[in-house]
Amino acid sequence: MTRAIVATTAAFTLLAAPAFAIVAEIDTDGDGVYSLSEVQTAMPDMTADAFNALDVNADGLLDADEVAAAIEAGLMPDPAG
Repeated sequence: MTRAIVATTAAFTLLAAPAFAIVAEIDTDGDGVYSLSEVQTAMPDMTADAFNALDVNADGLLDADEVAAAIEAGLMPDPAG
């Protein structure tokens, strides 16, 4: 019974975690999202238009879900390596 509870808790924890963790070397202000300037520092070829296309919710920032979607679509390299 205890093993089942632990396994279920672990499964829910993994499902609740973002698909991608924001990399601290890019997220220089530590706010948990990437700004255009942070992305351009790490990826100089990133244009404002390309960034805006990745910014699905149009808040001017890329959150973990947006970064994960961009990586999965091959539109952005995985900054975690």
